Amino acid sequence: MRTLLAALLLAALAACGVETATTAASVAEMKRREMEQAKKNMDMAKQKIEAATQQVQQSAERNDNASKD
Repeated sequence: MRTLLAALLLAALAACGVETATTAASVAEMKRREMEQAKKNMDMAKQKIEAATQQVQQSAERNDNASKD
């Protein structure tokens, strides 16, 4: 009887460990995906900022050229 109880207890504890490891792996994967998405968002924001900066520079150049004429 004690052996059976010990075996059941050991199996329950082992299952908890497996569940914990699986949960940790799932959380790590979710964090990895979040980081990839954040990097993509940052790259897109940089591109938009660069495009806006170019537009401002071009507009300033046009204004300078127009004022010289």
